Amino acid sequence: MIHELFNLQNQTAVVIGGTGALGGAIAEALAAAGARVCIVGRNAERGEERVRKIGSSGGAARFLAADALRRDDLESVRETILHDHDSIKILVNAAGGNSPAATLAPGAEFSALELDGWREVFDLNLVGGVLLPCQVFGEPMLQAKSGSIINIASMAGMTPLSRVVAYSAAKAAVLNLTQFLAREWAERGVRVNALSPGFFPAEQNRALLFNPEGGYTERGAQIIAHTPMRRFGAAPELAGAALWLASARASGFVTGQNIVVDGGFSCVTI
Repeated sequence: MIHELFNLQNQTAVVIGGTGALGGAIAEALAAAGARVCIVGRNAERGEERVRKIGSSGGAARFLAADALRRDDLESVRETILHDHDSIKILVNAAGGNSPAATLAPGAEFSALELDGWREVFDLNLVGGVLLPCQVFGEPMLQAKSGSIINIASMAGMTPLSRVVAYSAAKAAVLNLTQFLAREWAERGVRVNALSPGFFPAEQNRALLFNPEGGYTERGAQIIAHTPMRRFGAAPELAGAALWLASARASGFVTGQNIVVDGGFSCVTI
């Protein structure tokens, strides 16, 4: 019975941003549960590397190149997938990130933040990160009256972090859009939820968290001190929550929710 709760055998899953650390870990978990995983991203080298890793563990995966900010790219990928498979059951939107152009330097004034940097971060996290993929891949899910969409948000979308103002605001918008789509699509068989990771070391933020010698930076030490579990997260720890949301047997009555995986960071108020 327990095994059946998380059995995704022969279900097709699309993981946008599966070339990254968190998206890749989720892709691996879905494949281990039996899903046929389609990794979508811009970096073919990292995408194919992830496919090989999944294949070496006995899973089924393929890489399809696309820019999540280009609707025609996403539509082309969708048609390719539906040509080979009868439906898409799972969509994970894991593309996103921050930009130095939208990050306030220590002591900098918010009024000096450039609009181009703000737009870049909103496009990356909201438009390409959730809006366009949900429109493109949500369509066949609605037609089939079945599907689970998992948007990767951030605990920064719940409590704005210092300096990364545009990123925090964009992830707050991701959470709002998640709830909107959950409400709109609930009676049409499509569940929409979000995962909000805390601090997970990856290529993008490693220099922020660790110094070259391997110890914590001042910022990294502050984060650890604010985290009740006194450590950063590991990518597979996010994948388990994603697997639960992906499975209709395990979470079929769950929609419009934000599952926070942050070691307790967001529950500390001082």
